[in-house]
Amino acid sequence: MWMVDGEPWPGSLHGTGTEDFFNSAWCPNEVYAHPYFGYAKVPDKLGWMGRTHCYRFLLEDPVIFGKSLRSSIEHGHANVLTLDIASVAYWYQSEPHKPFPELPDRDGRKNMPAIQPRDVHRWRDAWRKSMGGGKLWGNEEEGQS
Repeated sequence: MWMVDGEPWPGSLHGTGTEDFFNSAWCPNEVYAHPYFGYAKVPDKLGWMGRTHCYRFLLEDPVIFGKSLRSSIEHGHANVLTLDIASVAYWYQSEPHKPFPELPDRDGRKNMPAIQPRDVHRWRDAWRKSMGGGKLWGNEEEGQS
């Protein structure tokens, strides 16, 4: 989702998620590289819940803005996943410009610890409780929720 020059959410460029933005369909399980997009690292376990490094260069389809640009990406359907996502953006900047915010120090930029299967279960349990309990997917058999 891109909000250009102060647009309110959802903005005029509202996509369908990482699968389409990074041209990866569902759960890439192998490294692949294209001049404009690819997955430089895919997890060897946990499927899409592991550490994944993907890129997209908007060379032929740039997002053009004049005064501000805000981007957002959904974390699971309706933002129900707890994820540690980092991004990098490059743009051409005219001088003079307002001062940029100070970047976090080295410790503030470290990766979060790698997640384990037990973490996934804790997050699902916490989400389920935050939604009032009940079934996670809606199709579980009795005694499996």
